[in-house]
Amino acid sequence: MESHGGGLRRVLVLAVCVAGIWSAYIYQGVLQETVSTKRYGPDKNRFEHLAFLHLAQNVVCLIWSLIMIKLWSSSSAGGAPWWSYWSAGITNTIGPAMGIEALKYISYPAQVLAKSSKMIPVMLMGTIVYGIRYTLPEYVCTFLVAGGVSIFALSKTSSKTISKLAHPNAPLGYGLCFLNLAFDGFTNATQDSITARYPKTSAWDIMLGMNLWGTIYNTAFMFGWPGASGYEAVSFCKQHPKAAGDILLFCLCGAVGQNFIFLTISRFGSLTNTTITTTRKFVSIVVSSLWSGNPLSTNQWGSVAMVFSGLSYQIYLKWRKSQRLQKKRKST
Repeated sequence: MESHGGGLRRVLVLAVCVAGIWSAYIYQGVLQETVSTKRYGPDKNRFEHLAFLHLAQNVVCLIWSLIMIKLWSSSSAGGAPWWSYWSAGITNTIGPAMGIEALKYISYPAQVLAKSSKMIPVMLMGTIVYGIRYTLPEYVCTFLVAGGVSIFALSKTSSKTISKLAHPNAPLGYGLCFLNLAFDGFTNATQDSITARYPKTSAWDIMLGMNLWGTIYNTAFMFGWPGASGYEAVSFCKQHPKAAGDILLFCLCGAVGQNFIFLTISRFGSLTNTTITTTRKFVSIVVSSLWSGNPLSTNQWGSVAMVFSGLSYQIYLKWRKSQRLQKKRKST
């Protein structure tokens, strides 16, 4: 009876995690697209300083992580010192800023698809730099994702979608997304190295360290000299309170979403988290197409299906590998 109750509780916690991640990040995607395409006020001006979104997100998540550490963290003794995140903070500042900036040049669905192809640079670097050999199924996954993104990029985009973009330029937009992935790869590797050196580092410590340095770097970039873009962003928000409200909601969604991601990883593991976030990206594309009025062509829907088939197959391969490892551990 107790195990049944425990199992039910586990299912309920998982359902809450799925609902939390989906609702926070899908709504954040809608807000991100709104801020990048909407014309605010009677003067119908666009909010051009999209990098400011990343600074605002850093500040909100920094405050959030401090609150969470005070409320839930027992002791940070043995955790990574705050200064150890300085290098990861650089790439975590540049990479996401490029990803957000790409929305000036390509649509939100295109950005989501491009950023879903993380495995491609990872496998290329693994093969070229480290001489890693991958299995045939892993190459099949990469082929599906790369082919899907390529078909989407080469397919004709609707005039309605293009008219919403500030400066339509597909090569530049996709280039920024792939640079974002490259920087993210370094960020993730550095975070793994930090947690390996300091095993007692909690998720909140990482969130605090990364957002602290992100706040420092982004503040210097956006307010470091007279006439820097940050002053124009603040002035725009003062003139258009609706834009300021959208940006605040965008940041709060990111903070809440990170909460549920950390809870999912701690309770159910990274594979479950990957599955939830991957399906969330697919739903985000559907929501963007239906609600935000970004119609996709038949070819583009086919390419979306290719990308998420490849990602789903990759998740299945990881699950099968983890099952084999569990069996080996049990047998030994």
